[in-house]
Amino acid sequence: MEESSVSFKQLAATSKQFARRLLTIGENRERLLHAILLALGVATFGLLTGITATALVVVFFWTYSPVIALLVLTALYGTAGVYLYLQLTARLRNAKTLAATLEQLKKDRACLEKALE
Repeated sequence: MEESSVSFKQLAATSKQFARRLLTIGENRERLLHAILLALGVATFGLLTGITATALVVVFFWTYSPVIALLVLTALYGTAGVYLYLQLTARLRNAKTLAATLEQLKKDRACLEKALE
C-alpha cells in the first residue's frame, strides 16, 4: 500500500483554513449586500428629493414662464447625465475587475492543489 505524502494533520489544517476562508467570504458578502441595500435607500430618497425639488422649481416659476422653467431643468439634468456617463465610461475603460481577488484565488488554488498531491 502506498503511503500518502499528506498527513491527516495537514489535511485537517487545510480544511480548517478553507472553512475559515469560506466564512470570511460569507461575511464579506453579507457586508456587501448590506451596503448595496443602504445605497439603494440613499438613491431612492435622493430621487424623491430631486422630484420634489423639480416640482417646487416648476411651481415657483410657472407664472413667469413654464416653458423656460422646464427647459432649464431639462438642460440641467441632461448635462448632469452626460457628465456622469462620461465619468462612467472612463472608469470602465481603466478598471481591472477584482484583480487582487483573482490573483489571491489563483494562489489559493495552487496551494490547495499542492496540498492535495
